[in-house]
Amino acid sequence: MRRIYASLLLASMTLLFTSPVRADDKLPVVATFSILADFVEKVGGERVAVRTLVGPEADAHVYQPSPADAADVGKAKVVFQNGLGFEGWIERLVRSSGYNGPVVIATKGIEPLKEEEEEHSHHDKKDHEHEKNGHDHGDTDPHAWQSVPNAILYVANVRDGLCAADKDGCPVYTKNAEAYTAELKKVDQEIKSKLAVIPAKRRKAITSHDAFGYFAQAYGVKFLSPTGVSTESEASAKDVARLIDQIRKEKVKAVFVENITDARLVERIAKETGAKVGGTLYSDALSKSDGPAKSYLDMMRHNAGLIAGAMMGS
Repeated sequence: MRRIYASLLLASMTLLFTSPVRADDKLPVVATFSILADFVEKVGGERVAVRTLVGPEADAHVYQPSPADAADVGKAKVVFQNGLGFEGWIERLVRSSGYNGPVVIATKGIEPLKEEEEEHSHHDKKDHEHEKNGHDHGDTDPHAWQSVPNAILYVANVRDGLCAADKDGCPVYTKNAEAYTAELKKVDQEIKSKLAVIPAKRRKAITSHDAFGYFAQAYGVKFLSPTGVSTESEASAKDVARLIDQIRKEKVKAVFVENITDARLVERIAKETGAKVGGTLYSDALSKSDGPAKSYLDMMRHNAGLIAGAMMGS
């Protein structure tokens, strides 16, 4: 009888500790955009309920918060943002929501890159006036996630933010972060190996906006673009003409559109230079669930594969 009782007790304890967390018991958190939300979901696992403000295929540069977004922020226990000026609207949104909890800056500890003004003099007076109205990146490139080593720092910051908000869940968050970091390190090596076989003179690519500076720094690829770090900036005719001349001079053949930008300008540049559009890169947002970049790891593998393939064929 005692043996039966002990078995039943062990079974009930096992069920208790392996059963999924009920929806009502999950930690409500907000992440500002889809890539950051993926980090939070990977670290948080079943203990968190993540609300993403700027979802897949959406552009955080031009996002306008809704009353529903403010309500979700107000109910959150933690808000995660990229920082580096990426979400020019976040402070206004937090104020209007009445939220007074922690706001975790996911790029804490990352050395920011400065926009190359000599290559990207795209901002006319109109653009600067727009930046003064709440969308200013300054000269800082906010796209730090495009380097996998930086993504590892994102994950550490997410882990620390969740542990501070939910101390009981910290062992779970730590374990999840360790497992995910191991996957990130593997993908980092995959990308380095894929690009290492390409001669340095071929490691050049054209993209819609200047979102790949950190990828360039980490993996030795030179990116050129008609516009700067924000999709809100507009390329002047002079900028486009200068870029076309540079593409012809350097014989750049790897040209890409982005999932969040209008493809027409890049397609026009490709036509005028004889370059071929090599596909769609995912820069500031993941794809939807049926796309090739439904997670951060998928996005980095997809982008690296396209870039390497186009450069090898040039």
